[in-house]
Amino acid sequence: MMETTWFWLVALMLIAYVVLDGFDLGAGVLHLLLAHTEAERQLVLRAIGPVWDGNEVWLIAGGGTLYFAFPRLYASAFSGFYLPLHIVLWLLIWRGIGIEFRMHVTSTVWRSLFDGFFSLSSLLLTVFFGAALANVLRGVPLQADGYFFEPLWTNWRVGPAPGILDWFTLIGGATALVALALHGANFMALKTSGGLNDRARRLARRLWPLLLALTAASLLATLDVRPALLDNYRAHAAALAIPALVVASLVALRVCIQRGHELGAFLSSSTFLAAMLAGAAEALYPNLLLDSGSQARHLTIFNSATGRYAMSAGLIWWSGGIVVAIAYFVFVYRMARGKLSQP
Repeated sequence: MMETTWFWLVALMLIAYVVLDGFDLGAGVLHLLLAHTEAERQLVLRAIGPVWDGNEVWLIAGGGTLYFAFPRLYASAFSGFYLPLHIVLWLLIWRGIGIEFRMHVTSTVWRSLFDGFFSLSSLLLTVFFGAALANVLRGVPLQADGYFFEPLWTNWRVGPAPGILDWFTLIGGATALVALALHGANFMALKTSGGLNDRARRLARRLWPLLLALTAASLLATLDVRPALLDNYRAHAAALAIPALVVASLVALRVCIQRGHELGAFLSSSTFLAAMLAGAAEALYPNLLLDSGSQARHLTIFNSATGRYAMSAGLIWWSGGIVVAIAYFVFVYRMARGKLSQP
Protein backbone atom coordinates (compact mmCIF):
# COMPACT_ATOMS: atom_id res chain seq x y z
CA MET A 1 0.00 0.00 0.00
CA MET A 2 2.77 2.49 0.91
CA GLU A 3 4.67 1.63 -2.27
CA THR A 4 1.58 2.44 -4.34
CA THR A 5 1.04 5.68 -2.44
CA TRP A 6 4.58 6.86 -3.11
CA PHE A 7 4.36 5.78 -6.76
CA TRP A 8 1.41 8.09 -7.31
CA LEU A 9 2.90 10.90 -5.24
CA VAL A 10 5.99 10.91 -7.46
CA ALA A 11 3.75 10.75 -10.54
CA LEU A 12 1.68 13.71 -9.31
CA MET A 13 4.76 15.85 -8.71
CA LEU A 14 6.11 15.09 -12.17
CA ILE A 15 2.69 15.90 -13.66
CA ALA A 16 2.71 19.20 -11.75
CA TYR A 17 6.15 19.97 -13.15
CA VAL A 18 5.15 19.27 -16.76
CA VAL A 19 1.90 21.25 -16.54
CA LEU A 20 3.42 24.24 -14.73
CA ASP A 21 6.91 24.44 -16.19
CA GLY A 22 5.52 23.21 -19.51
CA PHE A 23 3.93 26.52 -20.39
CA ASP A 24 7.08 28.53 -19.77
CA LEU A 25 9.13 25.95 -21.69
CA GLY A 26 6.62 26.33 -24.50
CA ALA A 27 6.88 30.12 -24.28
CA GLY A 28 10.65 29.72 -24.62
CA VAL A 29 10.28 27.50 -27.69
CA LEU A 30 8.05 30.13 -29.32
CA HIS A 31 9.95 33.17 -28.01
CA LEU A 32 11.63 34.17 -31.27
CA LEU A 33 8.68 33.03 -33.38
CA LEU A 34 5.98 34.99 -31.57
CA ALA A 35 7.82 38.11 -30.37
CA HIS A 36 8.83 40.37 -33.26
CA THR A 37 10.06 43.40 -31.35
CA GLU A 38 12.17 44.07 -28.27
CA ALA A 39 9.06 45.19 -26.38
CA GLU A 40 7.27 41.92 -27.23
CA ARG A 41 10.27 39.82 -26.19
CA GLN A 42 10.35 41.59 -22.87
CA LEU A 43 6.62 40.92 -22.56
CA VAL A 44 7.18 37.16 -23.02
CA LEU A 45 9.79 37.19 -20.25
CA ARG A 46 7.56 39.29 -17.99
CA ALA A 47 4.75 36.78 -18.49
CA ILE A 48 6.80 33.86 -17.18
CA GLY A 49 9.15 35.89 -14.96
CA PRO A 50 7.29 35.58 -11.64
CA VAL A 51 6.85 31.80 -11.91
CA TRP A 52 9.41 30.09 -14.19
CA ASP A 53 12.04 29.35 -11.54
CA GLY A 54 9.42 28.36 -8.96
CA ASN A 55 7.88 25.92 -11.44
CA GLU A 56 11.15 24.00 -11.59
CA VAL A 57 10.84 23.27 -7.87
CA TRP A 58 8.46 20.45 -8.81
CA LEU A 59 11.21 18.77 -10.83
CA ILE A 60 13.57 18.96 -7.86
CA ALA A 61 10.85 17.77 -5.49
CA GLY A 62 9.99 14.87 -7.78
CA GLY A 63 13.63 13.83 -8.04
CA GLY A 64 14.12 14.14 -4.29
CA THR A 65 11.02 12.08 -3.57
CA LEU A 66 12.16 9.46 -6.06
CA TYR A 67 15.51 9.26 -4.25
CA PHE A 68 13.76 8.88 -0.90
CA ALA A 69 11.03 6.42 -1.85
CA PHE A 70 12.69 4.30 -4.57
CA PRO A 71 16.47 4.57 -4.10
CA ARG A 72 17.27 1.58 -6.32
CA LEU A 73 15.48 3.19 -9.26
CA TYR A 74 17.22 6.49 -8.55
CA ALA A 75 20.64 4.83 -8.55
CA SER A 76 19.92 2.86 -11.72
CA ALA A 77 18.44 5.76 -13.69
CA PHE A 78 21.11 8.27 -12.71
CA SER A 79 23.85 5.87 -13.77
CA GLY A 80 22.27 4.69 -17.04
CA PHE A 81 21.03 8.13 -18.09
CA TYR A 82 24.26 9.84 -17.05
CA LEU A 83 24.85 11.55 -20.40
CA PRO A 84 21.31 12.84 -21.06
CA LEU A 85 20.94 14.00 -17.46
CA HIS A 86 24.07 16.11 -17.84
CA ILE A 87 22.73 17.48 -21.11
CA VAL A 88 19.46 18.39 -19.38
CA LEU A 89 21.37 20.01 -16.53
CA TRP A 90 23.36 22.20 -18.92
CA LEU A 91 20.21 23.08 -20.87
CA LEU A 92 18.51 24.18 -17.63
CA ILE A 93 21.56 26.29 -16.79
CA TRP A 94 21.68 27.93 -20.22
CA ARG A 95 17.94 28.55 -20.15
CA GLY A 96 18.29 30.37 -16.83
CA ILE A 97 21.28 32.32 -18.15
CA GLY A 98 19.28 33.31 -21.23
CA ILE A 99 16.51 34.75 -19.06
CA GLU A 100 18.62 36.43 -16.41
CA PHE A 101 21.53 37.83 -18.45
CA ARG A 102 19.79 39.34 -21.48
CA MET A 103 19.02 42.66 -19.77
CA HIS A 104 22.49 43.21 -18.31
CA VAL A 105 23.80 44.98 -21.41
CA THR A 106 21.88 47.36 -23.68
CA SER A 107 22.99 45.83 -26.95
CA THR A 108 20.99 44.22 -29.76
CA VAL A 109 23.69 41.60 -30.32
CA TRP A 110 23.90 40.76 -26.60
CA ARG A 111 20.13 40.40 -26.20
CA SER A 112 19.77 38.41 -29.42
CA LEU A 113 22.46 36.00 -28.21
CA PHE A 114 20.72 35.30 -24.93
CA ASP A 115 17.31 35.13 -26.61
CA GLY A 116 18.84 32.37 -28.71
CA PHE A 117 20.12 30.57 -25.61
CA PHE A 118 16.66 30.80 -24.05
CA SER A 119 14.78 29.52 -27.12
CA LEU A 120 17.19 26.76 -28.16
CA SER A 121 17.62 25.37 -24.64
CA SER A 122 13.83 25.41 -24.12
CA LEU A 123 13.29 23.53 -27.39
CA LEU A 124 15.92 20.89 -26.65
CA LEU A 125 14.60 20.41 -23.11
CA THR A 126 11.11 19.59 -24.39
CA VAL A 127 12.54 17.05 -26.83
CA PHE A 128 14.77 15.42 -24.19
CA PHE A 129 11.93 15.22 -21.66
CA GLY A 130 9.68 13.54 -24.21
CA ALA A 131 12.45 11.15 -25.22
CA ALA A 132 13.10 10.34 -21.54
CA LEU A 133 9.48 9.29 -21.00
CA ALA A 134 9.63 7.23 -24.19
CA ASN A 135 12.76 5.46 -22.86
CA VAL A 136 10.88 4.50 -19.70
CA LEU A 137 7.94 3.15 -21.72
CA ARG A 138 10.14 1.31 -24.22
CA GLY A 139 12.57 -0.15 -21.71
CA VAL A 140 16.32 0.03 -21.17
CA PRO A 141 18.99 -2.75 -21.15
CA LEU A 142 18.99 -3.47 -17.42
CA GLN A 143 21.67 -5.82 -16.14
CA ALA A 144 21.23 -8.39 -13.36
CA ASP A 145 22.40 -5.86 -10.76
CA GLY A 146 19.82 -3.29 -11.91
CA TYR A 147 22.28 -0.96 -13.63
CA PHE A 148 22.51 -0.19 -17.33
CA PHE A 149 24.22 1.98 -19.90
CA GLU A 150 22.76 3.52 -23.04
CA PRO A 151 24.71 5.41 -25.70
CA LEU A 152 23.07 8.51 -27.14
CA TRP A 153 22.09 6.47 -30.20
CA THR A 154 22.95 3.18 -31.92
CA ASN A 155 21.17 2.08 -35.11
CA TRP A 156 17.96 4.09 -34.37
CA ARG A 157 16.01 0.84 -33.97
CA VAL A 158 14.13 -0.53 -30.98
CA GLY A 159 15.77 -3.70 -29.71
CA PRO A 160 17.38 -5.39 -26.69
CA ALA A 161 20.31 -2.94 -26.71
CA PRO A 162 18.82 0.41 -27.74
CA GLY A 163 20.23 3.90 -27.62
CA ILE A 164 18.65 6.84 -25.84
CA LEU A 165 17.49 8.14 -29.22
CA ASP A 166 15.74 5.92 -31.77
CA TRP A 167 12.66 6.22 -33.97
CA PHE A 168 10.34 5.56 -31.02
CA THR A 169 11.90 8.03 -28.60
CA LEU A 170 12.05 10.67 -31.33
CA ILE A 171 8.27 10.35 -31.72
CA GLY A 172 8.03 10.91 -27.97
CA GLY A 173 10.30 13.94 -28.22
CA ALA A 174 8.33 15.41 -31.13
CA THR A 175 5.03 14.90 -29.30
CA ALA A 176 6.37 16.64 -26.21
CA LEU A 177 7.72 19.52 -28.30
CA VAL A 178 4.40 20.19 -30.02
CA ALA A 179 2.30 19.65 -26.87
CA LEU A 180 4.38 22.07 -24.80
CA ALA A 181 4.64 24.60 -27.63
CA LEU A 182 0.84 24.59 -27.88
CA HIS A 183 0.59 24.87 -24.09
CA GLY A 184 2.95 27.84 -24.22
CA ALA A 185 0.96 29.47 -27.04
CA ASN A 186 -2.22 29.15 -24.97
CA PHE A 187 -0.46 30.74 -22.00
CA MET A 188 0.84 33.64 -24.06
CA ALA A 189 -2.63 34.21 -25.51
CA LEU A 190 -3.99 34.24 -21.97
CA LYS A 191 -1.40 36.72 -20.67
CA THR A 192 -1.03 39.17 -23.58
CA SER A 193 -3.04 41.33 -25.94
CA GLY A 194 -2.53 42.97 -29.32
CA GLY A 195 -0.29 41.49 -31.99
CA LEU A 196 1.42 39.01 -29.66
CA ASN A 197 -1.96 37.67 -28.57
CA ASP A 198 -3.14 37.32 -32.19
CA ARG A 199 -0.03 35.43 -33.24
CA ALA A 200 -0.23 33.11 -30.23
CA ARG A 201 -3.84 32.24 -30.99
CA ARG A 202 -3.14 31.65 -34.69
CA LEU A 203 -0.19 29.42 -33.86
CA ALA A 204 -2.29 27.42 -31.38
CA ARG A 205 -4.85 26.76 -34.16
CA ARG A 206 -2.10 25.51 -36.47
CA LEU A 207 -0.45 23.31 -33.83
CA TRP A 208 -3.62 21.49 -32.78
CA PRO A 209 -3.88 19.19 -35.87
CA LEU A 210 -0.19 18.35 -35.52
CA LEU A 211 -0.68 17.51 -31.83
CA LEU A 212 -3.62 15.26 -32.72
CA ALA A 213 -1.56 13.41 -35.34
CA LEU A 214 1.46 12.99 -33.05
CA THR A 215 -0.71 11.83 -30.14
CA ALA A 216 -2.20 9.11 -32.35
CA ALA A 217 1.24 8.20 -33.73
CA SER A 218 2.77 7.97 -30.24
CA LEU A 219 -0.08 5.72 -29.06
CA LEU A 220 0.25 3.37 -32.05
CA ALA A 221 4.03 3.28 -31.71
CA THR A 222 3.79 2.50 -27.99
CA LEU A 223 1.38 -0.38 -28.62
CA ASP A 224 3.73 -1.73 -31.28
CA VAL A 225 6.85 -1.50 -29.10
CA ARG A 226 5.32 -2.47 -25.72
CA PRO A 227 1.80 -3.97 -26.11
CA ALA A 228 1.84 -5.17 -22.46
CA LEU A 229 1.27 -1.55 -21.41
CA LEU A 230 -2.43 -2.16 -22.12
CA ASP A 231 -2.66 -4.86 -19.43
CA ASN A 232 -3.73 -2.52 -16.63
CA TYR A 233 -6.44 -1.02 -18.81
CA ARG A 234 -7.76 -4.49 -19.63
CA ALA A 235 -7.72 -5.47 -15.97
CA HIS A 236 -9.35 -2.29 -14.59
CA ALA A 237 -12.18 -0.80 -16.63
CA ALA A 238 -12.16 2.36 -14.48
CA ALA A 239 -8.70 3.18 -15.86
CA LEU A 240 -10.28 3.77 -19.27
CA ALA A 241 -11.43 7.12 -17.88
CA ILE A 242 -7.86 8.38 -18.43
CA PRO A 243 -7.74 7.91 -22.24
CA ALA A 244 -11.31 9.23 -22.36
CA LEU A 245 -10.06 12.36 -20.60
CA VAL A 246 -7.24 12.68 -23.16
CA VAL A 247 -9.77 12.62 -26.00
CA ALA A 248 -12.14 15.01 -24.21
CA SER A 249 -9.34 17.48 -23.49
CA LEU A 250 -8.25 17.45 -27.14
CA VAL A 251 -11.81 18.15 -28.27
CA ALA A 252 -12.24 20.89 -25.66
CA LEU A 253 -8.89 22.38 -26.68
CA ARG A 254 -10.00 22.59 -30.31
CA VAL A 255 -13.35 24.15 -29.42
CA CYS A 256 -11.82 26.72 -27.05
CA ILE A 257 -9.13 27.73 -29.55
CA GLN A 258 -11.70 28.16 -32.32
CA ARG A 259 -14.03 30.22 -30.11
CA GLY A 260 -11.27 32.35 -28.61
CA HIS A 261 -11.76 31.14 -25.04
CA GLU A 262 -8.21 31.73 -23.83
CA LEU A 263 -8.58 30.43 -20.27
CA GLY A 264 -10.50 27.37 -21.49
CA ALA A 265 -7.79 26.60 -24.04
CA PHE A 266 -5.06 26.87 -21.41
CA LEU A 267 -6.95 24.66 -18.96
CA SER A 268 -7.65 22.14 -21.74
CA SER A 269 -3.98 21.86 -22.69
CA SER A 270 -3.12 21.51 -18.98
CA THR A 271 -5.66 18.69 -18.70
CA PHE A 272 -4.29 17.01 -21.83
CA LEU A 273 -0.74 16.98 -20.45
CA ALA A 274 -1.87 15.73 -17.04
CA ALA A 275 -4.02 12.97 -18.57
CA MET A 276 -1.27 11.80 -20.93
CA LEU A 277 1.21 11.47 -18.06
CA ALA A 278 -1.35 9.85 -15.76
CA GLY A 279 -2.09 7.39 -18.56
CA ALA A 280 1.59 6.52 -18.86
CA ALA A 281 1.85 6.02 -15.08
CA GLU A 282 -1.23 3.79 -15.06
CA ALA A 283 0.20 1.73 -17.92
CA LEU A 284 3.54 1.27 -16.13
CA TYR A 285 2.24 0.44 -12.63
CA PRO A 286 3.63 -1.38 -10.64
CA ASN A 287 6.76 -1.09 -12.77
CA LEU A 288 9.11 1.87 -12.50
CA LEU A 289 11.66 1.06 -15.20
CA LEU A 290 11.22 -1.66 -17.81
CA ASP A 291 13.98 -3.91 -19.10
CA SER A 292 14.22 -4.03 -22.87
CA GLY A 293 14.93 -7.75 -22.77
CA SER A 294 13.64 -9.74 -19.80
CA GLN A 295 10.55 -9.01 -17.72
CA ALA A 296 12.29 -10.60 -14.72
CA ARG A 297 14.67 -7.63 -14.51
CA HIS A 298 12.03 -4.88 -14.42
CA LEU A 299 12.46 -2.42 -11.55
CA THR A 300 9.15 -2.26 -9.68
CA ILE A 301 7.73 -0.38 -6.71
CA PHE A 302 8.36 -3.52 -4.65
CA ASN A 303 11.99 -4.33 -5.47
CA SER A 304 13.08 -0.67 -5.56
CA ALA A 305 11.37 0.77 -2.47
CA THR A 306 12.98 1.99 0.72
CA GLY A 307 12.00 0.58 4.14
CA ARG A 308 8.40 0.58 5.38
CA TYR A 309 9.15 2.77 8.40
CA ALA A 310 10.93 5.34 6.24
CA MET A 311 7.95 5.49 3.89
CA SER A 312 5.48 5.94 6.75
CA ALA A 313 7.52 8.61 8.53
CA GLY A 314 8.42 10.33 5.28
CA LEU A 315 4.76 10.68 4.35
CA ILE A 316 4.22 12.88 7.41
CA TRP A 317 7.07 15.22 6.50
CA TRP A 318 6.11 15.21 2.83
CA SER A 319 2.53 16.21 3.67
CA GLY A 320 3.68 19.24 5.65
CA GLY A 321 6.11 20.32 2.97
CA ILE A 322 3.59 20.00 0.15
CA VAL A 323 1.06 22.16 1.99
CA VAL A 324 3.64 24.95 2.26
CA ALA A 325 4.60 24.54 -1.41
CA ILE A 326 1.00 24.68 -2.61
CA ALA A 327 0.29 27.76 -0.46
CA TYR A 328 3.33 29.47 -1.98
CA PHE A 329 2.25 28.66 -5.53
CA VAL A 330 -1.31 29.85 -4.90
CA PHE A 331 0.08 33.15 -3.59
CA VAL A 332 2.50 33.65 -6.51
CA TYR A 333 -0.04 32.80 -9.20
CA ARG A 334 -2.64 35.08 -7.63
CA MET A 335 -0.14 37.93 -7.62
CA ALA A 336 0.75 37.28 -11.28
CA ARG A 337 -2.80 36.87 -12.59
CA GLY A 338 -4.28 38.99 -15.36
CA LYS A 339 -3.06 40.22 -18.72
CA LEU A 340 0.14 42.18 -19.19
CA SER A 341 0.44 45.37 -21.17
CA GLN A 342 3.43 46.53 -23.17
CA PRO A 343 5.55 49.25 -21.50
